[in-house]
Amino acid sequence: MSFSRIHSAQLTGLGAAGVIVETDINRGLYLFQIVGLPDKAVEESRERVISALRNSLGKNPKAENHKVIVSLSPAELKKEGAYFDVAIALGYLCAAGDLVFDPSIKLNEKLFVGELALNGEVRPVRGLLSIAQWARANKVKELFIPSANETEATLVDGITFYLVPTLSTLVSHLQGEELLTAVVYAPPTRVVTKTSIDFGDVRGQLQAKRALTIAAAGGHNIVLYGPPGTGKSMLAKAFHGIMPELSNDQFLEVATVYSSIGLIEDALSGTVPLRAPHHTASHVAIIGGGQNLRPGDITLAHRGVLYLDEFPEFDRRVIEALREPIEEGSITVARAKGSVRYPARFILLAAMNPCPCGYRGSGIRHCSCSGSEIARYNKKLSGPIIDRIDLWVPVAHVEYATLHDDATEKESDHVRTVVQSIRATQEKRYGKLNSALTSNEVQSASALSDDARKQLQTFAEKLKLSPRVYIRTIKVARTIADLDNSLTIDVPHILEALQYRPKFE
Repeated sequence: MSFSRIHSAQLTGLGAAGVIVETDINRGLYLFQIVGLPDKAVEESRERVISALRNSLGKNPKAENHKVIVSLSPAELKKEGAYFDVAIALGYLCAAGDLVFDPSIKLNEKLFVGELALNGEVRPVRGLLSIAQWARANKVKELFIPSANETEATLVDGITFYLVPTLSTLVSHLQGEELLTAVVYAPPTRVVTKTSIDFGDVRGQLQAKRALTIAAAGGHNIVLYGPPGTGKSMLAKAFHGIMPELSNDQFLEVATVYSSIGLIEDALSGTVPLRAPHHTASHVAIIGGGQNLRPGDITLAHRGVLYLDEFPEFDRRVIEALREPIEEGSITVARAKGSVRYPARFILLAAMNPCPCGYRGSGIRHCSCSGSEIARYNKKLSGPIIDRIDLWVPVAHVEYATLHDDATEKESDHVRTVVQSIRATQEKRYGKLNSALTSNEVQSASALSDDARKQLQTFAEKLKLSPRVYIRTIKVARTIADLDNSLTIDVPHILEALQYRPKFE
């Protein structure tokens, strides 16, 4: 009877944590126990491992008169999921003397993850991309993964992946009898986002198109407001089509998020994420959390667009919870079982009506809302949220004759090229987009002309702008200046930025 040590890992939030699987076998009445703070799924791995050993290798631990203790270290870390099945099976075989390695093999440089089926097949696990990145950072040389996780393995360079279809083939590989297939790194394919609606399909609404171009170029949050049927939803769909392609690093960030919830296939196309939850969606669904601390829509929209139609109709808790991600680009979800910080750097694109019926001030139809209904509707958006949104754009009724104008073919392609060029300029200048600049960076790098500064201060005093809005106005003006290929922010840029502040009461 002996002892063995096998290395494994599990998903923790959007990261990973290493787990050492130690197995000790001693004489005594039969016992197979797993210790180390396991959850129900880990405890049940005992039965999966025993059946897999019996059905694939003809080794039945229950037929032996011995006591098996499997310890998952570190003991204070909560162990969750079926990540350790393969490692536990190997640990048992090594401790029982049924699997003997060549002395040159270093087990501490190998990592084993995977869920076992009862017949010995190795099933995929979620979050493999996070585990692979953790393994690379911790100098692991070989990672043995389920064959179904092959696509995720190709996205990480600097580590050797072996695809494991069954437990028996893994044992044969370790004994040098049958070699497993190694995965070759393949750079992620970046795809230009294509939508069913082109910018040129939207007739009129030149101001809204201009504002959306500014929002995409600088990463600014934007709200479209106006009566029903004026094209707000159509503009929102077209907006996704002018977003530039993701860089390799951004693609990996997005793929890691989707891998953690088992939706890696949704990220492999490389398109910019777009999440459009319904206004009846719960706080947990949008912000994240729940019993198992799952990321919400704001995290799934990371590096992309979060579209909230009927913005004031969302639960007030949801709207107020957007404060932190808008400012910080991340969200901290704290629950009784733990705390996780998720990335959430997105462009908030919201659409709303001016009142519950939608026709207040439209000039199209008489508004049927009472004063109290309008006040209640407007109170859904607090001052802090209004301050954090850079562009408030009215989408007015379009003249019917305009609807017969010819569409501009592939306008989205042209706008996307402009946006990508402007973003490249910002990344070269600051290493980030204008919307992510800190107050100090805005003051030192905005290149605000003297006349523009005086103009901004004059309007700030008249409009009683908060310091936050003051700084955000400079950020928007900096993006407008970039679109005009201007090194300095001049008066016209400030005036245009100021016109995007909310004008409704």
